[in-house]
Amino acid sequence: MSDVGVRGSGSLTIGVLGGGQLGRMLALAGTPLGFRFRFLDPDAGCPASAVGEVIAGAYDDPQALDRFAKGVDLVTFEFENVPAETVRRLSSRVAIAPGAESLATGQDRAHEKRFFAQCGLPVAPWAEVHDAASLMAAVDSVGVPAVLKARRLGYDGKGQCVIKRREDAPSAFDALGRVPCTLEAFVPFSRELSVIAVRGRDGSFLHWPISENVHRHGILHTTLAPAEVEPAMERAIAEYARTVMHSLDHVGVLAIEFFDDHGRLLVNEMAPRVHNSGHWTIDGAVTSQFENHLRAIAGLPLGSTAPRGVSAMLNLIGSTPPLEALASESDLKIHLYAKAPRAGRKVGHLTTVAPSREVARERLRRLEGRFAPESIAAAASSA
Repeated sequence: MSDVGVRGSGSLTIGVLGGGQLGRMLALAGTPLGFRFRFLDPDAGCPASAVGEVIAGAYDDPQALDRFAKGVDLVTFEFENVPAETVRRLSSRVAIAPGAESLATGQDRAHEKRFFAQCGLPVAPWAEVHDAASLMAAVDSVGVPAVLKARRLGYDGKGQCVIKRREDAPSAFDALGRVPCTLEAFVPFSRELSVIAVRGRDGSFLHWPISENVHRHGILHTTLAPAEVEPAMERAIAEYARTVMHSLDHVGVLAIEFFDDHGRLLVNEMAPRVHNSGHWTIDGAVTSQFENHLRAIAGLPLGSTAPRGVSAMLNLIGSTPPLEALASESDLKIHLYAKAPRAGRKVGHLTTVAPSREVARERLRRLEGRFAPESIAAAASSA
């Protein structure tokens, strides 16, 4: 990996592949450090356009990539659906972190599962699917219920189907477009956990407190951090993250999601980037995941990941409540992404930092009831 040094007053021009809300929050965290930002995104009006220059173009457009790379000191990415070949192409011209191996691992579920096994991380039974015959063989091997997931390009519940009966498998495969998939055993977990960790260029490693997450319709709904976990479980989760990042020589932030199956940990998936379940760190930690990602890739010392209290985060999905209503909550931090409303789209998040889990949970229930009542109704109807 190329050496990167912070020049003079700390000014670097950082290129970000992707101009969504994660890129926007990276720039908001890096501007106080004196960094400047340029984004490559197909949409010139993407959320990050408010905080930096945007080169509008496809991620595999050679001319757009040349314009994007000219004059930047360092490149990173905000989501893992950027072609790995793009990162490899850029790496011959400019330092990039994380590297292509992290990106390629995180964007292919089968590759990711094999990598976890090589690292000694526990995963649920699974099998690859590439045609009708391998689909039925996978169902017989893994059993039902199971989840059929597209190997690539799936996120926020997209690109996956639950198979409850063997005879439902062919229609599920058709629904996903008969693309290469993984079939994964359905885990009757008691809760979902995640760890956000950061690794510096010098190999230094830190992680934030473990988060407890609730999803609705495959999309992250709420996060509570620190989660209530036994010290031995937190040590195991942190060690898994350290092993993964060391094996990939990963520099920057990485997230790993786990199923807590009544005390037994199973790895679900990883994201080699800043992550939605770490958004609470903006307001609830000494150093946010976004600032520490930038510190890491720029070769700066990492900042403290200690919590400032117990944080509760609520995603705003589909539409944004009136700003006046949000601002009337005096203990609330508001983060809006300047995205047009659309069903299933993350348009913002809310965070509150409390002195205890009890207070944090109570505030979260109040926020859900006021700003996400449809999620409460959906949870009640499915109970």
